[in-house]
Amino acid sequence: MNKVVFKSEIKNISLVERLIDDISVKYNLHSDIYGKLLLAVVEGVNNAIVHGNKLEKEKIVILKYIITDEKIEFIIRDSGEGFDYRNLPDPTKPENIEKTHGRGIFLMKHLSDELEFNEKGNEVRIVFNLT
Repeated sequence: MNKVVFKSEIKNISLVERLIDDISVKYNLHSDIYGKLLLAVVEGVNNAIVHGNKLEKEKIVILKYIITDEKIEFIIRDSGEGFDYRNLPDPTKPENIEKTHGRGIFLMKHLSDELEFNEKGNEVRIVFNLT
């Protein structure tokens, strides 16, 4: 499993974008998978930086990934307190449709083939099937 560790600064999202670009080229990913991967992983990292670590620069985000012939798996972990991922508002409901936030996990879930959080809610596992 590969691992990247970085401080909780928005500018570090570009490191993640570059990593996904490199993976896409190296493994010749189909553009559909690349697009889903980029959106979901960047959203997960953004959530870790902004919501998990509350933009506290001294806190870190750990991004691990493994690639096989069948799938690509990312694990994103922040240094925060976690959250209750079981109790999220549905962004598609009329009362939430106008809100400017609250769609990240919804998007991640719909773009990936598997999405699961650890019990604490400070680590998310995102899986994309390649076959």
